[in-house]
Amino acid sequence: MPELPDVAIYVEALERRIAGRRIEALRLTSPFVLRTAVPPIIDAVGRRVAGIRRVGKRIVIELEGELFLLLHLMIAGRLRWQQPATKPPARITLATFAFDTGVLVFTEAGTRKRASLHLVDGDAALAAFDRGGVEIQDIDAAAFAARIKQENHTLKRALTDPRLFSGIGNAYSDEILHRARLSPLALTHKLTAQDTGLLFTSAKAVLAEWTERLRREAGEEFPEGVTAFRPQMAVHGRFGKPCPDCGAPV
Repeated sequence: MPELPDVAIYVEALERRIAGRRIEALRLTSPFVLRTAVPPIIDAVGRRVAGIRRVGKRIVIELEGELFLLLHLMIAGRLRWQQPATKPPARITLATFAFDTGVLVFTEAGTRKRASLHLVDGDAALAAFDRGGVEIQDIDAAAFAARIKQENHTLKRALTDPRLFSGIGNAYSDEILHRARLSPLALTHKLTAQDTGLLFTSAKAVLAEWTERLRREAGEEFPEGVTAFRPQMAVHGRFGKPCPDCGAPV
């Protein structure tokens, strides 16, 4: 599932391409992707994009008139940017959004249709999708410590809980815990002050470093090859392979 770094790069790429542009046409090729009926999805057509943001792992496209399109990629959902004359992939396309600058294509590989699209009206309706997790980069060490110890869970569960922290999933929680030299099975209530401080600095560093790495890789192009498994990762998806630090099998 795309997590904070990947979703942030998607948002930046969309800002460069569709901010201030109007949705000229919208086509749903899979009726299951749309999870709302009011307002009708046709209401998005003709409206100008007022902004793009991230709410957790969702991409939010704000339209004039206080309408919001929410795209949740889940595990296999991805975005593509194509020229108008290019035909989108037939079997995996869920929806297309046409602008004068190109076409945003929302796809999902596989048969388990989990990716979703919502159209909601107003800030209150948008706020209902916010699970309450804070942005790691926006808090200090004390606030992080209070959050991580709010309930007694394993570190893995706490880091990936969207009610506690925004945008972190399996991949980057693994990388954060490896950087901090802490077990994913350790319990939050048993953390020392040194542990929580190290975990906080590791989380900030890992998320910032990966966001910058993906930003450099994409450059001015639209992000491609978005995946939770990358060869440069230290431990995620590397079971049995040597640890980059100590050489022992992961």
